Amino acid sequence: MKTPKTILKKLNERKEADSFRSLNIAEDGIDFYSNDYLGISKIKGVEEGLHGSTGSRLISGNSELAEQVEKEAAEFFNFPSATLFNSGYAANTGLLSCLPQRGDTIIYDELCHASIRDGILLSKADAYKFRHNDYDHLEVRIKAAKGEVYVVVEGVYSMDGDEPNFFFLNDICDKYGAFLIVDEAHSGGVFGDTGEGLLQGYECEDLLKGYAFAKVVTFGKAFGSHGAMVLGSAELKEYLVNFSRPFIYTTALPPSSVERIQFAMKTVESAEKTRWKLTKNIRHFRKMAERKNLAVMDSRSPIQGVIIPSNAAAKAKAAELVALGFLVKAILSPTVSKGQERIRICLHSYNTQKEINALIEALL
Repeated sequence: MKTPKTILKKLNERKEADSFRSLNIAEDGIDFYSNDYLGISKIKGVEEGLHGSTGSRLISGNSELAEQVEKEAAEFFNFPSATLFNSGYAANTGLLSCLPQRGDTIIYDELCHASIRDGILLSKADAYKFRHNDYDHLEVRIKAAKGEVYVVVEGVYSMDGDEPNFFFLNDICDKYGAFLIVDEAHSGGVFGDTGEGLLQGYECEDLLKGYAFAKVVTFGKAFGSHGAMVLGSAELKEYLVNFSRPFIYTTALPPSSVERIQFAMKTVESAEKTRWKLTKNIRHFRKMAERKNLAVMDSRSPIQGVIIPSNAAAKAKAAELVALGFLVKAILSPTVSKGQERIRICLHSYNTQKEINALIEALL
């Protein structure tokens, strides 16, 4: 079958840059690459063979179960309401494509996830990025903005593993009347007293409670499930139901998936010991990495990046580690900047200190 020359050219460019992607079946080994930070995906829930969803929630796919889980999520994450989406990608594109209007401005951290960027591209608003965690630059951007201003950040950035400063963000957004949107994909379940995320667990809850205009939480990472919630006001929920195309025109999650989300939230809420074990593993990894002078990025999250410049070198090191039984992934440019290629390590509550020590030695 004939393939367009432009497509072949782009594929060849990827191969020549050592950044070509391909699918692989998970190998046997020690998990240092999944987002299952608390090991909840391994815990059997109660869902058993529930029927399919049959349609979008506005037609035949809604249920008492879905509405109940939305109420439970709103309570768990401390927001007035929650709207269930099929994935974090759908939640971000569904929120950002319809919320900002023509003449409004979106200002987003330059390291925001692709789902955020794609949602922004679908929006009719103007959009500008600000330098990563640079709040002076953010303020410059806001001063030049028009219309309603939406500031978009993440709780934990998926490639670097670091986080924003919500004190600074709150001050700036409050000063200029901007609306803060936070994606807690990688911080939900991990941070907070009961896993409610960084925003509520930032030691400034009284200051921030109800302040963030919207928060996105995905269930495919620390919650070991699938799907996502957009949290916000009752009016935001009504708006999404009426104007968010990924919500309106997507077949709803089947009841088995919704039930799994309900189980995951309850499990995370009572997983204090598991979160503490994860915290100890993160601290141990960083202590050992510092002793061995590894070039580890600054992060207190489960995501730890070991810099190995160049795509070829990062790929070679990842292959070496996998051959030794450590399941890791190389992160290549253009996903990250040239010279910042890395081995992305995801730590979990179920990793042992012996496994972490062995990984550190293999990284040397």
